[in-house]
Amino acid sequence: MGRDLTLLMADWQHLRAVPVKDRIDVLEDAIWPPDADEEFPGTHGSADGWVWPPHQDPVWCAEYRFFCTTGSYRPHARAGVAWDEMRGLVETSLRDAMDGFLSDLIWREDADANSSRTGGGGLFPPAAGLGHFPVLLVCPPEAVPGKARAWRRAAPRLEELRGPFAAECEGWAGRPDTFEEFTTLVREWGEVVTETARRGWGLVGLP
Repeated sequence: MGRDLTLLMADWQHLRAVPVKDRIDVLEDAIWPPDADEEFPGTHGSADGWVWPPHQDPVWCAEYRFFCTTGSYRPHARAGVAWDEMRGLVETSLRDAMDGFLSDLIWREDADANSSRTGGGGLFPPAAGLGHFPVLLVCPPEAVPGKARAWRRAAPRLEELRGPFAAECEGWAGRPDTFEEFTTLVREWGEVVTETARRGWGLVGLP
């Protein structure tokens, strides 16, 4: 939980043209250029939101910097725990929409599943022996449109989660401190999947 999350949307076609063993390095070099003193500053004039690496032709990836976190993975893990705790109290159609939206991003239905940490079905190499931590999440392009549709169903109904959050999460360690903290982070994930689906790209979370 002490690691950071660097969230990228990327063109899978570009990544698949790179040898599997080099794909994490290619992503890291895009956002932390080896010949630069600092990570790329972006082109939109803001420290948060979508940040685009300079000198890409064609453009094939971008980083999303969350406004409501400091880069730590912990708030995302806490939000996932909160959803897991409250979902049993949520009306079925909203629960199904939130499940479809959050699954394999910040929440996994099977708490023992490790598919999001094993290279995303072979897209990335195993971490062992390669000097990398496991990727934190992989969401391929074919899965993103479904998440965007689920988000469109869930977004107008987030206020319905206030009661379940109060009953199962408020005041408990390992959960977001407030309902507003939870929904603010969830809304940012909604922006992420919406833009990623629009481009037909996938998502990768690097530690």
